[in-house]
Amino acid sequence: MTHRRDFLKQAGALAAVACAQPGLLLAAPAPMKIGLQLYSLRETIGADVKGTLAKIAKAGYQEVETYGYSPSTHFWGLTPVQFKAALAANGLSTSSGHYELGDFMRDGKAASLQPCIDAAKACGQRYVIVPHLDESVRKSVADFKTLAARLNQAGKLCQQAGLRLGYHNHDFEFKPIGGVSLFDVMLKETDPKLVDFELDLYWVVRAGQDPVKLMQAHPRRFPLWHVKDMDKAKPELNTEIGSGSIDFRKIFAQARTAGLQHLFVEQENFGMDAYQSIAQSAAYIKKSLLPVLK
Repeated sequence: MTHRRDFLKQAGALAAVACAQPGLLLAAPAPMKIGLQLYSLRETIGADVKGTLAKIAKAGYQEVETYGYSPSTHFWGLTPVQFKAALAANGLSTSSGHYELGDFMRDGKAASLQPCIDAAKACGQRYVIVPHLDESVRKSVADFKTLAARLNQAGKLCQQAGLRLGYHNHDFEFKPIGGVSLFDVMLKETDPKLVDFELDLYWVVRAGQDPVKLMQAHPRRFPLWHVKDMDKAKPELNTEIGSGSIDFRKIFAQARTAGLQHLFVEQENFGMDAYQSIAQSAAYIKKSLLPVLK
């Protein structure tokens, strides 16, 4: 039995530790989950959502990122609530989704964003991601500034709903117009309290940029990553993580600087069976890249 005097001594010792080294008494951070962007399996998921999710879990993934949500057909015929249940049945969750926000980015009308917010909340996501921008809305520096303002506006609406807004890049964001790139404008003119970025590592490298330098120049702006490797012989193609030309160990060493919270494998083409491919990528990340985060 612990006496009152001993208890007070123990409490005092813990308080001293808390003051000197507060991190020692904090719970250890949860292990990083390995996620998959479902666009990778776009050829099959529409025909068998539940079967595809089961295979994704078997391949070594713990969460997924959605794409293609429609207010009429939802997630391949499953409502957000049904989709969440199908994920849970396979030990999966979804923290992020790519939503078609073209109309909002053109006109800024909240009505076009609301169905996406509702779907994200219903299936348990935290992030609504802008996945692409039509060429028609990004033709000038003035357009760039308008797009940054739209992102802030969408970010505010998401924040009010308890969500976060993110923007996913390709390579066009790095191509300058009048000496100015869209990505630079977005980073400078979006509010970090409202807008995050999902850094597609493949497209950053494909655009001739250095992901490490981006992370160091803009700390904690990139809490989501698309982990996608570049084929050594044909850089326009993807390949399994660890088999291509991108130095992921160097990039993963910057995870804390970037503020990494979620990573999603995405592969847009396959040279082998798709499930064998995604399993190989998950195994490589678990064995060779996640230890770099520690």
